[in-house]
Amino acid sequence: MASLGGLLGGIFKGGDTGESTRQQYAGTVSVINGLEAEISALSDSELRDRTSVLKQRAQRGESLDSLLPEAFAVVREASKRVLGLRPFDVQLIGGMVLHKGEIAEMRTGEGKTLVAILPAYLNALSGKGVHVVTVNDYLARRDCEWVGQVPRFLGLKVGLIQQNLTSEQRRESYLCDITYVTNSELGFDYLRDNLATETRTPLIVSGPAEKPSDRYYKAAKVAAAFERDIHYTVDEKQKTVLLTEQGYEDAEEILEVKDLYDPREQWALYILNAIKAKELFLRDVNYIIRGKEVLIVDEFTGRVMQGRRWSDGLHQAVEAKEGMPIQNETVTLASISYQNFFLQFPKLCGMTGTAATETAEFESIYKLKVTIVPTNKPMIRKDESDVVFRATTGKWRAVVVEISRMYKTGRPVLVGTTSVEQSDLLSEQLKEVGIPHEVLNAKPENVEREAEIVAQSGRLGAVTIATNMAGRGTDIILGGNAEFMARLKLREMLMPRVVKPVEGVFVSVKKPPPKKTWKVNVDIFPCELSSRNTQLAEEVVQLAMNTWGQRSLTELEAEERLSYACEKGPAQDEVIAKLRSAFREIAKEFKVYTEEERQKVVQAGGLHVVGTERHESRRIDNQLRGRSGRQGDPGSSRFFLSLEDNIFRIFGGDRIQGLMRAFRVEDLPIESKMLTKALDEAQRKVENYFFDIRKQLFEFDEVLNSQRDRVYAERRRALESDDLQSLIIEYAELTMDDILEANVGPDAPVESWDLEKLIAKLQQYCYLLNDLTPDLLRSKGSSYEELQGYLRLRGQEAYMQKREIVEKQAPGLMTEAEKFLILSNIDRLWKEHLQALKFVQQAVGLRGYAQRDPLIEYKLEGYNLFLDMMAQIRRNVIYSIYQFQPVLVKKDEDRSQNGTTGKPTTNGRSSGKPDPVGVESSSSAASPQDVCSIKSGSGMNNKPCEASFAYGQ
Repeated sequence: MASLGGLLGGIFKGGDTGESTRQQYAGTVSVINGLEAEISALSDSELRDRTSVLKQRAQRGESLDSLLPEAFAVVREASKRVLGLRPFDVQLIGGMVLHKGEIAEMRTGEGKTLVAILPAYLNALSGKGVHVVTVNDYLARRDCEWVGQVPRFLGLKVGLIQQNLTSEQRRESYLCDITYVTNSELGFDYLRDNLATETRTPLIVSGPAEKPSDRYYKAAKVAAAFERDIHYTVDEKQKTVLLTEQGYEDAEEILEVKDLYDPREQWALYILNAIKAKELFLRDVNYIIRGKEVLIVDEFTGRVMQGRRWSDGLHQAVEAKEGMPIQNETVTLASISYQNFFLQFPKLCGMTGTAATETAEFESIYKLKVTIVPTNKPMIRKDESDVVFRATTGKWRAVVVEISRMYKTGRPVLVGTTSVEQSDLLSEQLKEVGIPHEVLNAKPENVEREAEIVAQSGRLGAVTIATNMAGRGTDIILGGNAEFMARLKLREMLMPRVVKPVEGVFVSVKKPPPKKTWKVNVDIFPCELSSRNTQLAEEVVQLAMNTWGQRSLTELEAEERLSYACEKGPAQDEVIAKLRSAFREIAKEFKVYTEEERQKVVQAGGLHVVGTERHESRRIDNQLRGRSGRQGDPGSSRFFLSLEDNIFRIFGGDRIQGLMRAFRVEDLPIESKMLTKALDEAQRKVENYFFDIRKQLFEFDEVLNSQRDRVYAERRRALESDDLQSLIIEYAELTMDDILEANVGPDAPVESWDLEKLIAKLQQYCYLLNDLTPDLLRSKGSSYEELQGYLRLRGQEAYMQKREIVEKQAPGLMTEAEKFLILSNIDRLWKEHLQALKFVQQAVGLRGYAQRDPLIEYKLEGYNLFLDMMAQIRRNVIYSIYQFQPVLVKKDEDRSQNGTTGKPTTNGRSSGKPDPVGVESSSSAASPQDVCSIKSGSGMNNKPCEASFAYGQ
């Protein structure tokens, strides 16, 4: 009974602390520790040679599990030498959990970045490559430049994918042993590999679609004039809007149209999007305005999602609401859900500070177990009870009082808000009571100072307001981050001397261009730099300027060199080595003061975290709390809530509404077990609601997933093969089957066959079949199967005949033509198929009201659409091959037209071998659908490619 009581006690106190994990891996940790003395005695080159030895053992068939102790011991030693960091035993455990293909929950400040290199190094020994995936470019680059030094030191190649890289640079990075990349870039590259085009919305690769912008502006005016609950209703939970009867009538009258849903006008979509933009997508909450752009703010990280746009005309509706220029809408050309994308990896693992609350989702979708890794030092943070108010006004007053109370004691305070609007509101209130503070949100002026703000968030008396701290990847160090302060000091001295001035044309002479400055607030530094270190920094900056050139580097180049100088790895370059030496001296001087300040902060009670609203997931709340109490530091957290907060207002139900009516006083905190239970229940309801949405997305995407695999396999087959004859013959045979089935039918009696009609269709399709007569067909087949066999043979012969004709005129041209026709048809028809499936997914949702399962309906219709599309691809390709005629282009004529030396061109671009110039459709030619007389259920407009290829002579 005692053990059962202990177990229950652990559950009710907050669950597993990871002790069972510590015991499970204790034996392997002892083995790794036992190797430490032997590995430490090796020279740098001997340590590096261990990588080659381990690789050879892996290639000989030894399992990675058997190599793990030595590999981890080698990485630990390399980390000590390169980074000056020795991974703790719990970090070794984290690495082993990841190697097992599980999700490791590791608290904030426990060194997840360093943990990643342990399994990454081990698994890279197999030669298959490892992707380390992070959430943004900054973290990917930081991790690659910092901990990536360890595997580089050990002889492995480490690559980095960033948003602005070329295809060639990406290819090189992916060929490395370990590649650091963001989830969206990785997903996009997978889609680009199969369909190269413009990107807009992760994970959707899209292309522009023309839509008249004046309709968006008209719809925005209509929405602005309409009133909620009179002209339309809003469902905040589902994020949908519906027009009322009066709304329909008034909209039709204002727009002077008879029917909002007229397919030729489609005003309904514009009006509904305009109302959504007005009611559900709010400035400084869901987006910010920068220049003439509407930029989406990530609700979880509080960061601007650069390059991301809402789809289906919604982004344009928001632009119209704000009076911004309307940018083109996009059409989805390829898409994949993150779930299905990551499930393609043969081995998958992950780590986060808050996985336990999402255990069910990880296990049901990814089939990954969540393991809690123990902390290196006991966690002593105090998480105080929530304080709940009836109204938001009372809540914000209490938040200001709490901050003021902590500020007087010298404790640093981190306040988490859920939107830019809230952070600005609180900032104004703090200014009124005279509390100095920093604001960290998606606004441009704050984004640029993010690292600077976080670096001093743990200092004595610091107050920081942050919009969502999830995914920022930065620890708040009590007393301040001396190393980062040293980097800032060196940066403000170096950058003005080596960064080239920004070039550009400035229209106004009265208003000169803003001068770039790297100066930071002098208060960030804990002391004035000594004259000795100032002189040392000046000398090394002068050396850098003389060596690299005065104002000769781009800002990015200079930042990269400075980053490298502030690392701990070996530096071969003289300038980098001297910059590093200056950096270490400055950091050492600052650290004396930050350590002293740290002691004062610890005595005061550590970092205090204030939450101002519960999030849609407990995971995000826990990430905010986790900023305090890192590595055994003291700290505390408390959430201030209001019954008017969105989460309780939308999901709280009748119980919350009843409580709001019962409590009238705004400033008095409500304490009630029933209330706490109701709030927890509301948050669980939200989590379940969004989990169901993600699960449904996954289930619907699984239908698309098998189709995607088939299409991409067909595309790769065309792209990678030098001989497509077997594929084209397969297309020809199946197309002959389609024509025969559509015009004769397998079950029709022989005497009822309309052979005249069949021949007309066949000859429309392929002029090389002009010798066909009814008598010839009767002599070749007395049954449907015999006639099918004969026509298959003729289709194959016609293709070989066409190939021979073309090859005589231009050797090699036919292979180019085949490849071009297959790829262009796959790309175009797959894009149309995705659009069709999107409409089907929207339509089947309503069938639930008729007691029909939307998912089953989607599977059936999606499958039929897919069969249609695959048939259209092969019909279009074989039809175009039968029809196209090579066009002879003389060298002189080619040169005069294209300015080239007679080489064939593709869309006017010079090329070294015969390429198609263009694809022209002929209005007189019959389309494959006309020829086959097959009704397509997709409603897609499939124009065949009748190709005219140019080649030089």
